[in-house]
Amino acid sequence: MAQTIIGVNDAKAVKKYSAFLAVDAPRKSWWSRKFTGPESGSYPVVKVDRLESDAGEYVSYDLNMQLKMTPIEGDDVLENKEEKLVFYTDGLYIDQMRGGVNAGGRMTRKRTIHDLRKVARARQSDWWARVFDELHFMYASGAIGVNTEFVFGATYPGFANNALAAPDSYHHVFANNTSKTTLDADDKMELNGIDQLVGQAEMMGGGTQETPQIQPFQLEGEDHFLLLMNPWQAYDLRTNTASGKWLDIQKALATAEGRKSPICKGGLGMYNNVVLQKHKGIIRFSDYGSGSNVEAARALFMGEQALAIAWGSAGGSKMRFNWHEETRDNGNVLVISTYSMFGLDKVTFNGLDYGVIAYDTAAKKPTA
Repeated sequence: MAQTIIGVNDAKAVKKYSAFLAVDAPRKSWWSRKFTGPESGSYPVVKVDRLESDAGEYVSYDLNMQLKMTPIEGDDVLENKEEKLVFYTDGLYIDQMRGGVNAGGRMTRKRTIHDLRKVARARQSDWWARVFDELHFMYASGAIGVNTEFVFGATYPGFANNALAAPDSYHHVFANNTSKTTLDADDKMELNGIDQLVGQAEMMGGGTQETPQIQPFQLEGEDHFLLLMNPWQAYDLRTNTASGKWLDIQKALATAEGRKSPICKGGLGMYNNVVLQKHKGIIRFSDYGSGSNVEAARALFMGEQALAIAWGSAGGSKMRFNWHEETRDNGNVLVISTYSMFGLDKVTFNGLDYGVIAYDTAAKKPTA
Protein backbone atom coordinates (compact mmCIF):
# COMPACT_ATOMS: atom_id res chain seq x y z
CA MET A 1 0.00 0.00 0.00
CA ALA A 2 1.33 3.44 -0.92
CA GLN A 3 2.17 5.74 2.00
CA THR A 4 2.44 9.55 2.00
CA ILE A 5 5.57 10.69 3.84
CA ILE A 6 6.38 14.29 4.62
CA GLY A 7 10.16 14.30 4.64
CA VAL A 8 12.67 16.21 6.73
CA ASN A 9 12.37 19.99 6.30
CA ASP A 10 9.48 19.62 3.85
CA ALA A 11 7.91 23.03 3.17
CA LYS A 12 4.48 21.78 4.26
CA ALA A 13 5.81 20.63 7.61
CA VAL A 14 7.72 23.87 8.16
CA LYS A 15 4.63 25.98 7.52
CA LYS A 16 2.35 23.72 9.54
CA TYR A 17 4.51 23.49 12.64
CA SER A 18 5.53 27.15 12.51
CA ALA A 19 1.82 27.98 12.64
CA PHE A 20 1.29 25.52 15.51
CA LEU A 21 4.01 27.23 17.55
CA ALA A 22 2.60 30.67 16.75
CA VAL A 23 -0.67 29.59 18.37
CA ASP A 24 0.61 27.32 21.14
CA ALA A 25 3.37 29.38 22.75
CA PRO A 26 1.31 32.58 23.41
CA ARG A 27 -1.62 30.48 24.59
CA LYS A 28 0.57 28.68 27.11
CA SER A 29 2.45 31.79 28.21
CA TRP A 30 0.86 33.25 31.35
CA TRP A 31 1.78 36.82 30.43
CA SER A 32 0.79 36.56 26.78
CA ARG A 33 -2.68 35.13 27.32
CA LYS A 34 -3.63 37.30 30.33
CA PHE A 35 -1.94 40.68 30.21
CA THR A 36 -0.86 41.48 26.63
CA GLY A 37 -2.80 43.49 24.06
CA PRO A 38 -2.41 45.92 21.14
CA GLU A 39 -1.22 49.52 21.39
CA SER A 40 -4.81 50.70 21.02
CA GLY A 41 -5.97 48.63 24.01
CA SER A 42 -5.65 48.92 27.79
CA TYR A 43 -3.24 46.23 28.97
CA PRO A 44 -0.21 45.96 31.28
CA VAL A 45 1.87 44.73 28.30
CA VAL A 46 1.59 46.53 24.98
CA LYS A 47 2.28 44.63 21.74
CA VAL A 48 4.12 46.71 19.13
CA ASP A 49 3.65 45.09 15.71
CA ARG A 50 5.31 47.62 13.42
CA LEU A 51 8.45 45.53 12.86
CA GLU A 52 6.47 42.53 11.59
CA SER A 53 5.94 44.27 8.27
CA ASP A 54 8.83 46.77 8.24
CA ALA A 55 12.55 46.11 8.17
CA GLY A 56 14.53 47.13 11.23
CA GLU A 57 15.72 46.03 14.64
CA TYR A 58 14.48 48.96 16.78
CA VAL A 59 11.03 50.40 17.43
CA SER A 60 10.30 53.58 19.41
CA TYR A 61 7.20 55.00 21.07
CA ASP A 62 6.45 58.41 22.61
CA LEU A 63 4.77 59.85 25.68
CA ASN A 64 3.33 63.37 25.45
CA MET A 65 3.47 65.10 28.84
CA GLN A 66 0.61 67.18 30.20
CA LEU A 67 0.66 70.97 29.82
CA LYS A 68 1.68 72.83 32.98
CA MET A 69 1.70 76.54 32.07
CA THR A 70 0.09 79.11 34.34
CA PRO A 71 -3.09 80.45 32.73
CA ILE A 72 -3.07 83.96 31.25
CA GLU A 73 -5.97 85.98 32.58
CA GLY A 74 -7.89 89.00 31.32
CA ASP A 75 -6.06 91.12 28.73
CA ASP A 76 -2.60 90.00 29.81
CA VAL A 77 -0.40 89.16 26.83
CA LEU A 78 -0.24 85.49 25.84
CA GLU A 79 2.27 86.00 23.03
CA ASN A 80 5.63 84.32 23.63
CA LYS A 81 4.27 82.68 26.78
CA GLU A 82 2.84 79.66 24.98
CA GLU A 83 4.06 76.31 26.27
CA LYS A 84 5.94 73.89 24.08
CA LEU A 85 4.85 70.30 23.74
CA VAL A 86 7.12 67.89 25.61
CA PHE A 87 7.67 64.36 24.34
CA TYR A 88 9.65 61.57 25.96
CA THR A 89 10.72 58.66 23.79
CA ASP A 90 11.47 55.06 24.66
CA GLY A 91 12.06 52.03 22.48
CA LEU A 92 13.36 48.51 22.29
CA TYR A 93 15.46 46.27 20.07
CA ILE A 94 14.53 42.91 18.62
CA ASP A 95 16.85 39.98 18.00
CA GLN A 96 16.66 36.31 17.16
CA MET A 97 16.27 33.65 19.84
CA ARG A 98 16.53 29.93 19.09
CA GLY A 99 16.01 26.57 20.71
CA GLY A 100 16.20 22.99 19.50
CA VAL A 101 15.64 19.30 20.12
CA ASN A 102 18.11 16.56 19.22
CA ALA A 103 15.95 13.48 18.66
CA GLY A 104 18.92 11.10 18.63
CA GLY A 105 19.84 8.38 16.17
CA ARG A 106 17.54 5.92 14.45
CA MET A 107 18.02 3.16 17.00
CA THR A 108 17.57 5.61 19.90
CA ARG A 109 14.38 7.21 18.60
CA LYS A 110 12.37 4.03 17.98
CA ARG A 111 9.49 6.09 16.68
CA THR A 112 8.46 7.70 13.39
CA ILE A 113 9.40 11.21 12.34
CA HIS A 114 5.73 12.24 12.53
CA ASP A 115 5.53 11.31 16.25
CA LEU A 116 8.76 13.17 16.84
CA ARG A 117 7.31 16.30 15.30
CA LYS A 118 4.37 16.14 17.69
CA VAL A 119 6.60 15.59 20.70
CA ALA A 120 9.02 18.33 19.62
CA ARG A 121 6.18 20.79 19.04
CA ALA A 122 4.67 20.13 22.46
CA ARG A 123 7.98 20.42 24.29
CA GLN A 124 9.20 23.47 22.37
CA SER A 125 5.92 25.36 22.76
CA ASP A 126 6.19 24.68 26.52
CA TRP A 127 9.79 25.90 26.45
CA TRP A 128 8.95 29.07 24.53
CA ALA A 129 6.10 29.89 26.91
CA ARG A 130 8.47 29.46 29.84
CA VAL A 131 11.11 31.65 28.19
CA PHE A 132 8.58 34.42 27.53
CA ASP A 133 7.20 34.35 31.07
CA GLU A 134 10.64 34.43 32.67
CA LEU A 135 11.69 37.36 30.49
CA HIS A 136 8.54 39.28 31.44
CA PHE A 137 9.19 38.80 35.15
CA MET A 138 12.87 39.75 34.84
CA TYR A 139 12.24 42.90 32.79
CA ALA A 140 9.31 44.09 34.92
CA SER A 141 11.37 43.54 38.09
CA GLY A 142 14.69 44.74 36.68
CA ALA A 143 16.42 41.76 38.30
CA ILE A 144 16.93 37.99 38.15
CA GLY A 145 17.15 37.28 41.86
CA VAL A 146 17.56 33.74 43.14
CA ASN A 147 14.99 32.04 40.94
CA THR A 148 17.15 29.00 40.27
CA GLU A 149 14.32 27.30 38.37
CA PHE A 150 14.74 29.82 35.53
CA VAL A 151 16.34 28.73 32.27
CA PHE A 152 18.28 32.01 32.37
CA GLY A 153 21.39 32.11 34.54
CA ALA A 154 22.01 34.45 37.48
CA THR A 155 24.25 36.73 35.39
CA TYR A 156 21.98 37.02 32.35
CA PRO A 157 22.30 40.64 31.10
CA GLY A 158 19.07 40.85 29.11
CA PHE A 159 17.99 40.11 25.55
CA ALA A 160 18.44 41.97 22.26
CA ASN A 161 20.47 44.86 23.69
CA ASN A 162 17.61 45.68 26.08
CA ALA A 163 19.37 45.70 29.45
CA LEU A 164 17.56 44.75 32.64
CA ALA A 165 16.94 48.03 34.49
CA ALA A 166 16.44 48.20 38.25
CA PRO A 167 13.38 50.18 39.39
CA ASP A 168 14.00 53.87 40.03
CA SER A 169 13.57 55.08 43.61
CA TYR A 170 10.21 56.69 42.85
CA HIS A 171 8.81 53.36 41.62
CA HIS A 172 10.34 51.12 44.28
CA VAL A 173 8.43 50.58 47.53
CA PHE A 174 9.36 48.38 50.49
CA ALA A 175 6.86 46.89 52.95
CA ASN A 176 6.23 49.05 56.03
CA ASN A 177 8.30 51.88 54.53
CA THR A 178 11.54 50.02 55.08
CA SER A 179 14.51 49.55 52.75
CA LYS A 180 16.52 46.59 51.54
CA THR A 181 18.80 46.73 54.57
CA THR A 182 16.06 47.40 57.15
CA LEU A 183 13.43 44.94 55.89
CA ASP A 184 12.92 42.15 58.43
CA ALA A 185 11.06 38.85 58.36
CA ASP A 186 7.86 40.44 59.69
CA ASP A 187 7.56 42.97 56.85
CA LYS A 188 5.18 40.81 54.84
CA MET A 189 2.47 41.33 52.24
CA GLU A 190 -0.53 43.03 53.87
CA LEU A 191 -3.61 44.96 52.78
CA ASN A 192 -2.24 48.27 54.04
CA GLY A 193 0.65 47.85 51.63
CA ILE A 194 -1.80 47.57 48.74
CA ASP A 195 -3.54 50.74 49.95
CA GLN A 196 -0.17 52.48 49.99
CA LEU A 197 0.53 51.45 46.42
CA VAL A 198 -2.86 52.68 45.23
CA GLY A 199 -2.36 56.00 46.96
CA GLN A 200 1.09 56.45 45.46
CA ALA A 201 -0.16 55.59 41.98
CA GLU A 202 -3.10 57.97 42.18
CA MET A 203 -0.96 60.88 43.39
CA MET A 204 1.97 60.20 41.09
CA GLY A 205 3.09 62.75 38.49
CA GLY A 206 0.82 64.80 36.31
CA GLY A 207 0.35 68.56 36.52
CA THR A 208 3.63 70.45 36.82
CA GLN A 209 5.69 67.36 37.64
CA GLU A 210 7.94 65.66 35.10
CA THR A 211 7.08 62.23 36.47
CA PRO A 212 4.90 60.16 34.11
CA GLN A 213 1.71 59.18 35.90
CA ILE A 214 0.94 55.46 36.07
CA GLN A 215 -2.32 54.89 34.24
CA PRO A 216 -4.87 52.29 35.39
CA PHE A 217 -6.16 49.85 32.80
CA GLN A 218 -9.83 49.62 31.97
CA LEU A 219 -12.20 46.76 32.81
CA GLU A 220 -15.67 47.45 31.45
CA GLY A 221 -15.05 51.18 31.75
CA GLU A 222 -13.74 51.03 35.33
CA ASP A 223 -10.21 51.92 36.47
CA HIS A 224 -8.17 49.08 37.93
CA PHE A 225 -4.60 48.20 38.81
CA LEU A 226 -2.96 44.77 38.95
CA LEU A 227 -0.79 43.31 41.70
CA LEU A 228 1.24 40.21 40.84
CA MET A 229 2.70 38.42 43.84
CA ASN A 230 4.58 35.28 44.75
CA PRO A 231 2.50 32.39 46.26
CA TRP A 232 4.34 32.89 49.55
CA GLN A 233 3.29 36.56 49.55
CA ALA A 234 -0.26 35.45 48.78
CA TYR A 235 -0.12 33.09 51.77
CA ASP A 236 1.02 35.92 54.03
CA LEU A 237 -1.77 38.16 52.72
CA ARG A 238 -4.44 35.54 53.34
CA THR A 239 -3.26 34.51 56.80
CA ASN A 240 -2.72 38.10 57.98
CA THR A 241 -6.13 39.27 56.85
CA ALA A 242 -8.83 39.71 59.49
CA SER A 243 -11.42 36.97 59.85
CA GLY A 244 -13.97 37.06 57.02
CA LYS A 245 -12.07 39.71 55.11
CA TRP A 246 -10.56 37.35 52.56
CA LEU A 247 -14.02 36.14 51.56
CA ASP A 248 -15.00 39.75 50.86
CA ILE A 249 -11.94 40.18 48.67
CA GLN A 250 -12.78 37.09 46.62
CA LYS A 251 -16.42 38.17 46.37
CA ALA A 252 -15.32 41.56 44.99
CA LEU A 253 -13.57 39.83 42.09
CA ALA A 254 -16.44 37.42 41.45
CA THR A 255 -18.95 40.26 41.18
CA ALA A 256 -16.77 42.70 39.26
CA GLU A 257 -18.05 43.75 35.85
CA GLY A 258 -14.74 42.83 34.26
CA ARG A 259 -14.53 39.38 35.82
CA LYS A 260 -14.55 37.74 32.37
CA SER A 261 -11.41 39.62 31.38
CA PRO A 262 -8.25 37.46 31.10
CA ILE A 263 -6.68 39.82 33.65
CA CYS A 264 -9.24 38.68 36.25
CA LYS A 265 -9.50 34.98 35.41
CA GLY A 266 -7.82 32.79 37.99
CA GLY A 267 -7.24 35.78 40.26
CA LEU A 268 -7.00 35.65 44.04
CA GLY A 269 -9.52 38.43 44.49
CA MET A 270 -9.90 42.19 44.23
CA TYR A 271 -9.13 44.83 46.84
CA ASN A 272 -9.43 48.60 46.43
CA ASN A 273 -9.95 48.05 42.67
CA VAL A 274 -6.67 46.14 42.49
CA VAL A 275 -6.86 42.71 40.83
CA LEU A 276 -4.72 40.26 42.80
CA GLN A 277 -2.84 37.51 40.96
CA LYS A 278 -0.06 35.14 41.98
CA HIS A 279 2.68 33.30 40.09
CA LYS A 280 5.78 31.40 41.13
CA GLY A 281 7.84 33.37 38.59
CA ILE A 282 7.87 36.51 40.76
CA ILE A 283 11.51 37.43 41.38
CA ARG A 284 12.84 36.39 44.80
CA PHE A 285 15.85 37.48 46.84
CA SER A 286 17.75 36.05 49.80
CA ASP A 287 19.96 38.97 50.92
CA TYR A 288 17.61 41.51 52.52
CA GLY A 289 17.79 42.85 56.07
CA SER A 290 20.67 44.08 58.18
CA GLY A 291 22.24 40.64 58.11
CA SER A 292 21.61 40.10 54.38
CA ASN A 293 19.74 36.91 55.25
CA VAL A 294 16.05 37.82 54.95
CA GLU A 295 14.16 36.13 52.11
CA ALA A 296 12.10 38.56 50.04
CA ALA A 297 10.03 38.74 46.85
CA ARG A 298 9.31 41.60 44.45
CA ALA A 299 5.59 41.95 43.78
CA LEU A 300 4.62 43.99 40.71
CA PHE A 301 1.97 46.71 40.95
CA MET A 302 1.01 47.48 37.36
CA GLY A 303 -1.14 49.77 35.28
CA GLU A 304 -1.16 50.26 31.51
CA GLN A 305 1.88 49.70 29.33
CA ALA A 306 4.32 48.58 32.01
CA LEU A 307 6.12 46.46 29.41
CA ALA A 308 6.38 46.54 25.64
CA ILE A 309 7.01 43.60 23.32
CA ALA A 310 7.82 43.85 19.63
CA TRP A 311 7.94 41.06 17.05
CA GLY A 312 9.69 40.60 13.74
CA SER A 313 8.67 37.86 11.34
CA ALA A 314 10.92 34.81 11.63
CA GLY A 315 12.82 33.75 8.55
CA GLY A 316 10.65 35.64 6.09
CA SER A 317 7.73 33.33 6.87
CA LYS A 318 5.45 36.17 8.08
CA MET A 319 4.99 34.10 11.26
CA ARG A 320 6.38 34.79 14.70
CA PHE A 321 8.08 31.39 14.83
CA ASN A 322 9.86 29.24 12.31
CA TRP A 323 10.54 25.51 12.28
CA HIS A 324 13.62 23.82 10.90
CA GLU A 325 14.54 20.13 10.57
CA GLU A 326 17.82 18.60 9.55
CA THR A 327 19.67 15.32 9.78
CA ARG A 328 23.25 14.87 10.92
CA ASP A 329 25.72 12.00 10.97
CA ASN A 330 24.87 10.90 7.43
CA GLY A 331 21.14 11.11 8.07
CA ASN A 332 21.19 9.12 11.33
CA VAL A 333 20.40 11.92 13.81
CA LEU A 334 17.31 14.14 13.50
CA VAL A 335 17.50 17.69 14.89
CA ILE A 336 14.46 19.97 15.09
CA SER A 337 15.01 23.65 15.91
CA THR A 338 12.74 26.65 16.27
CA TYR A 339 13.42 30.36 16.33
CA SER A 340 11.70 33.69 16.74
CA MET A 341 12.55 37.39 16.38
CA PHE A 342 11.29 39.64 19.16
CA GLY A 343 12.26 42.10 21.85
CA LEU A 344 10.91 42.92 25.31
CA ASP A 345 11.59 45.80 27.69
CA LYS A 346 10.17 47.80 30.57
CA VAL A 347 8.63 51.07 29.40
CA THR A 348 10.51 54.08 30.79
CA PHE A 349 10.25 57.79 30.02
CA ASN A 350 12.57 60.55 31.20
CA GLY A 351 14.58 57.91 33.07
CA LEU A 352 11.57 56.78 35.13
CA ASP A 353 9.48 53.62 35.00
CA TYR A 354 6.08 54.25 33.45
CA GLY A 355 3.54 51.56 34.34
CA VAL A 356 4.96 49.47 37.19
CA ILE A 357 5.90 49.90 40.85
CA ALA A 358 8.17 47.27 42.41
CA TYR A 359 6.92 46.26 45.86
CA ASP A 360 9.41 44.28 47.97
CA THR A 361 8.24 42.33 51.00
CA ALA A 362 9.60 39.56 53.14
CA ALA A 363 8.50 36.19 51.74
CA LYS A 364 9.58 32.69 52.65
CA LYS A 365 8.22 29.17 52.40
CA PRO A 366 5.31 28.76 54.86
CA THR A 367 5.81 26.35 57.72
CA ALA A 368 3.15 24.41 59.59
